[in-house]
Amino acid sequence: MKRAENKSHCPVNFALETFGDPWSLLIVRDIVFWGKRTYGEFRDSSEGIATNVLAARLAHLEQKGILVKGPHEKDGRKDVYALTEKGLGLIPILLEMSGWSAQHDPETTAPMQFVDAVYADRDKMFRRIQDVVRRGGSLFGGDNALVKR
Repeated sequence: MKRAENKSHCPVNFALETFGDPWSLLIVRDIVFWGKRTYGEFRDSSEGIATNVLAARLAHLEQKGILVKGPHEKDGRKDVYALTEKGLGLIPILLEMSGWSAQHDPETTAPMQFVDAVYADRDKMFRRIQDVVRRGGSLFGGDNALVKR
């Protein structure tokens, strides 16, 4: 039987219990960085998430108030996922994780020019990226990508 409450009210524990595994942050990453919005787009990510895990993580993130699910505007058989304001608050964390990884992973795929731009004025970039994602855009993918502007 699954317990209903967190093990403790430590802020690090709260975050870990909210996400539970790396898949959750990779789903948020796919929304923020690549503009992915549907189950099929998440499923096709290069990390190869299993379909049952993907369905469970999407439901969990929705239940935790990180994502909201709505109908696809053109295809009634699909749902689209978007970050809530709570989910948008994760953008600075993802960017900090990306910057840290770019510094310590010699094989990083992170564009260093972008990482340097984020670090030059973190607060401004965090707000700018949150605004782009809030309007349905992303950092690198799609027609509304921030780096294409």
